[in-house]
Amino acid sequence: MILIDGKKEAAEIREKLKKEVSQIKKEKNQVPGLTVILIGDLAPSQIYVRMKEKAAIEVGLKSEIIKYPDSIDEKSVLDKISELNKDNSVSGILVQLPLPKHIDKKKVIGTISPNKDVDGFHPHNVGNLSSGYESIVPCTPLGCYLLIKKYEKNLSGKKAVVIGRSNLNGKPMTQLLLKENCTVTITHSKTKDLKSECLKADIIVAAVGIPELVKGDWVKKDSIVIDVGINKTDKGIVGDVAFDEVSKVAKALTPVPGGVGPMTIACLLKNTINCFKKIYN
Repeated sequence: MILIDGKKEAAEIREKLKKEVSQIKKEKNQVPGLTVILIGDLAPSQIYVRMKEKAAIEVGLKSEIIKYPDSIDEKSVLDKISELNKDNSVSGILVQLPLPKHIDKKKVIGTISPNKDVDGFHPHNVGNLSSGYESIVPCTPLGCYLLIKKYEKNLSGKKAVVIGRSNLNGKPMTQLLLKENCTVTITHSKTKDLKSECLKADIIVAAVGIPELVKGDWVKKDSIVIDVGINKTDKGIVGDVAFDEVSKVAKALTPVPGGVGPMTIACLLKNTINCFKKIYN
């Protein structure tokens, strides 16, 4: 079984991006800039934002974090986003989720310029991805896709099962696999006989948020299994896949942690640079 090392793959991507940023600076005398808006003091959000900032600085991006208390009013946040949309020094805008209940996530996402939407959540980018057009792709599915392609170059005709139907992971992951001519089944926690669906798959992407849902006897021999889940349990952080069981059957498998997570951040940096290229053509 191949352990898919997300840390290693992400490090290779960051190294390439570092060279790309250096070249952009040389040619344009500018560097792409990522601005993150962080609202409130949720510990996981603060950790994620710090990790993003560290990675951005590592590859040479301009990094800015705008912090607001969770009491900030919605209009102030939307006004700030509108201001950033007009700021040419900002290539990418990210509003860290989740948001306080009094702030409408749809309004926030819809206010970000589609050309600076590094998360790929704006309806414009979602629509383009669904239609098969050029789009900014959400970071986690993009990271999963790059890991799959690393170990299976030709996906045409492969049977893929995506577990999870969220707008953040499941749906965009499905679109990426369809674009590669996979036969994709999108499933979820309410799917009847999920085990039988998984046993047909050459590729499984588990992103449903149920600890160790996918068992060893759910996976056919020599399949590729990507585990997006991050679940806190009594025995620590586990994914949506029962790692010890599935590792005995699968051809390749991502660990949790150290699999998809590092790739998500690497793809955020990649998206930021791509946004800069679009803005400056």
